[in-house]
Amino acid sequence: MSEIKNLTNKLLEFRKARDWEQFHNPKDMALSLVLEAAEVLEHFQWKNGDVLDEYAKNHIEHLGEELADVLGWILLMSHDLGIDINDAMEKKIIQNGLKYPVEKAKGISDKYNKL
Repeated sequence: MSEIKNLTNKLLEFRKARDWEQFHNPKDMALSLVLEAAEVLEHFQWKNGDVLDEYAKNHIEHLGEELADVLGWILLMSHDLGIDINDAMEKKIIQNGLKYPVEKAKGISDKYNKL
């Protein structure tokens, strides 16, 4: 069993034991995903350079918890919507490779339509 599927199953068991599936419609899960992503972003607000690097190093465990919250919502949403997230990610990497070929995009942060 893949790690993604294993994590998804653990989340599904956690949710089922608490009877929370009734609250997990796509809209509310998407809202929760965005809110958790904002909590990740909040850690970096008003910090730059060495201050940002030092903060990240000293708060790595909490940042990991926040990222895990984001991943949890992604895994639950993909499961509930019938999306194979592994397959979707593989396809996205291929799409991005076509939009951002190495010979045009290497070392450049421009959007694909400006390369």
